[in-house]
Amino acid sequence: MTKTILTTCPYCGVGCGVNAVVDHSQRSVNIQGDKNHPANFGRLCSKGSALGETIGLKGRLLEPRINGREASWKEALDLVANTLLATLKQYGKDSVAIYGSGQLLTADYYVANKLMKGFIGNANIDTNSRLCMSSSVAGHKRAFGADTVPGCYGDFELADLIVLIGSNTAWCHPVSFQRIRAAKEANPQLKIVVIDPRRTATCDIADLHLPLAAGSDTSLFNGLLHYLAGLGQPTVNAEFIGQHTEGFNAALAAASGTDLGQVATDCLLDPTAVQQFFEWFAATDKVMSLYSQGVNQSTAGTDKVNAIINCHLATGRIGKPGMGPFSLTGQPNAMGGREVGGLAHQLAAHMDFSNPAEIDLVARFWHTDNIPSQGGLPAVVLFDAIYDGKVKAVWIMGTNPVVSLPDANKVKQALQRCEFVVVSDCIADTDTTALAHVLLPAQGWSEKNGTVTNSERRISRQRSLFGGAGNARPDWWIICQVARRMGFAKAFAFAHPVEIFREHAALSGFENHGQRDFDISAFADISLADYDAFQPVQWPVNAAHPKGTARLFADGQFFTASQKAQFIAITPRPPVNLPDADYPLILNTGRLRDQWHTMTRTALASKLNQHKPEPFVEVHPADAQRFGLTPNSLAVIASHWGEMIARVQVTDSQIPGNVFVPMHWTGQYASHGRMGALVNPVVDPISKQPECKHTPVRINSYPAVWHGFILSRQELAISSDHYWVKIKGDQFYRYELAGEHLPDSWQAWAQTQLAGDPQAHWQEYQDSSTGNYRAAQLMDGHLDSIVFIASHNNLPERNWLTTLFVKGELSPQERLALLTGKPPLGVADVGAIVCACFNVGETTLRSAIQTQGLKTPQEVGLCLKAGTNCGSCLPEIKALLG
Repeated sequence: MTKTILTTCPYCGVGCGVNAVVDHSQRSVNIQGDKNHPANFGRLCSKGSALGETIGLKGRLLEPRINGREASWKEALDLVANTLLATLKQYGKDSVAIYGSGQLLTADYYVANKLMKGFIGNANIDTNSRLCMSSSVAGHKRAFGADTVPGCYGDFELADLIVLIGSNTAWCHPVSFQRIRAAKEANPQLKIVVIDPRRTATCDIADLHLPLAAGSDTSLFNGLLHYLAGLGQPTVNAEFIGQHTEGFNAALAAASGTDLGQVATDCLLDPTAVQQFFEWFAATDKVMSLYSQGVNQSTAGTDKVNAIINCHLATGRIGKPGMGPFSLTGQPNAMGGREVGGLAHQLAAHMDFSNPAEIDLVARFWHTDNIPSQGGLPAVVLFDAIYDGKVKAVWIMGTNPVVSLPDANKVKQALQRCEFVVVSDCIADTDTTALAHVLLPAQGWSEKNGTVTNSERRISRQRSLFGGAGNARPDWWIICQVARRMGFAKAFAFAHPVEIFREHAALSGFENHGQRDFDISAFADISLADYDAFQPVQWPVNAAHPKGTARLFADGQFFTASQKAQFIAITPRPPVNLPDADYPLILNTGRLRDQWHTMTRTALASKLNQHKPEPFVEVHPADAQRFGLTPNSLAVIASHWGEMIARVQVTDSQIPGNVFVPMHWTGQYASHGRMGALVNPVVDPISKQPECKHTPVRINSYPAVWHGFILSRQELAISSDHYWVKIKGDQFYRYELAGEHLPDSWQAWAQTQLAGDPQAHWQEYQDSSTGNYRAAQLMDGHLDSIVFIASHNNLPERNWLTTLFVKGELSPQERLALLTGKPPLGVADVGAIVCACFNVGETTLRSAIQTQGLKTPQEVGLCLKAGTNCGSCLPEIKALLG
């Protein structure tokens, strides 16, 4: 018996609606896009499409644990509450902290902030959203007086120029990218400009790519403001500036030295390309500027945001259809976290500690006299305080800071030093849970019930597909249970997330007479039935806007004291740490198409592990030659803070002097793959967001004397201090390996690593003169494991070998070919996976293109389905066609 449940995808800030067909008897689900959800209209990316493969119970944290042993909920909750109380009594209010996540639902976020800021009495609660969008929050606040995203996704179809700044939208927000692609196909007048040091997949639809020097965005947009002002009316909207803004002259004065030639010099850009961009921006009324982590994750992130907004204010292009600045939020509920005060400097309902009247308002609403008078410690500073022993107890909820925070080795040391570490998570083994004194089993995506808010201010329901697995409980329940044990029972007497949602909505409307942007007071008395039937809606939702609000600021009224938007005078400044002789390269970081954050969910889906299976570093050919790197070799990347090992990809998509490394790998999936260990911990002085796009590094070839891989039907415990990466496949695990020292015997080494059944049949081949060793284990005619070792990295492709694990019994021809690594004559090898949605490989694509004369991506899609779901692989398909 199946049941269809509408819910929301738990990945990026697009907030796609999901149609889940659930079979409770099998605990399985068939995932499709919700065709009626206005964020995606039925589209899902590769990650969303694979959600059904990530809901299994293997690896789940299903019982509370205290110092590694299973415990009851009562024992664990009593210990957490009593230890927090004892810590507060002994060391004072500032000795405890919470570190949360954009993976929390809004109800979870709300009660966590209420507990810490309203009743424990300090503001030491921050979130991993600090790492991705706090510069946008600060920029919005400076310009608009509130953290307001003015526009909506519907503007994509109405714009005539879309500028994508610091965003590989094609990979990081794939469904929005496909919507923009479709808008461009429908409107030949629509032009796309991509501003990014890297030539990414997003450039596939670009009419113009500006590969600006890392960190030079403020110079570019100051130059644009200067250029626009030089054109005067009607390009510059003097009426709008005069009636609805303040500070224009100061902002213009700060930008006065940045003429087009100076911009090209500062940004290392072709002057002709800069002029083209400036002319298009000036001549096009309906302009959208979409920006993401390339803007936010910077020591000048807030200034970059305001430099972009300044250009929209100068032209009056804000709050109207098809125009405006638009922050592409990273996480599924980063916006919901902002609504409830998830950042350390904020209070709930878009209020914050900078305004004593707002502190008083929240205190009266919560009936508490214990709200602090100032904000708390933001993420990087918080973990420094833990390291220094100032914070004695920390509760980490739904995130993995030992991997994701900058200077991650110091974060690890901080938690090792901390007197009391609590972690709420749905996954048992992460780099962070390994350091916890108490583990609290939280429900996973398929079990959670509440709301999330996407990048366009749209609130959607996340609905439970299954009951909680094992003894896992909702985060809001766990927090409320601890709060009650700490003596705050009356304020945390919630029995259902709808009750928290009502209070959240009521606070948003409390003494709000239009002076605060966030207002969902229409839901203050929502019934359980209406909550269960809740339809996606954009806030504000109140008496004046009962059906929600697509755009704000169309009337020229803002949330500043004067009700006028503020221009911010921007003085460009270089990144804090610059390359030098010891660390001559600039490290840039980011996401991959098919992975999410620290891979605790996406790595469970075999199809998501095939496109980019290992940590890699993209290097320009000139830098590869300079540092002696060859394609597909391994390299050691080191900074002042740490090092990692990654597979080299030589590509001219990089600017010389820049390298790129993805963020995702953890200690569970790679021996030396934690990118966070490298990253510069310096932060923006305003937003406190860390600099993840500009870390000085050096790169050298990894001195491997052997390379290899293992494919195994069983998960292995690789006993090696050398390089290894674990990749989950379809009925197999893949291990990529390399080492600096040779074992005494490859045969003994292989038997130790594989630890197979003594009844297994072995096939072996060894050539000591060349360093080659190959072995396979077969059980009852099927392949159980296989190992390939060589003195070089030119090993056979893995894809044909991996297909043998889904077969019940190998044919004689397959057994003969096994140790060659190549399929028997006439058997196809799909090659490296290009399309994750339909598991279509490069060899299959090349063969179909050649034999069937395919000329366009559409023809490829009709033939192989590749590129017809999320579309993220279309740039690679186009490259193959070319």
